[in-house]
Amino acid sequence: MYEFLDRLITIALPRVRDFQGVKSDGFDGRGNYNLGIKEQIIFPEINIDKVNKISGMDITFVTTTNSDKEAKALLTNLGLPFKK
Repeated sequence: MYEFLDRLITIALPRVRDFQGVKSDGFDGRGNYNLGIKEQIIFPEINIDKVNKISGMDITFVTTTNSDKEAKALLTNLGLPFKK
């Protein structure tokens, strides 16, 4: 999981056009965070020439924190860039 998170933060998200951080409204009230990606081709492992249809994906970060505030602090410390 940490390898995926690292690739998402350092490689994939910076490839999103006009990326300024992820929204803070994806928390569910229980310390989990949901993130939607519009195009799966932001991951360099995906060969765009072999993709028939560009689609998105939903990513859910399930944490053991007790609140959204704690979860945001955890994800921020792990490097997930939130919009200011």
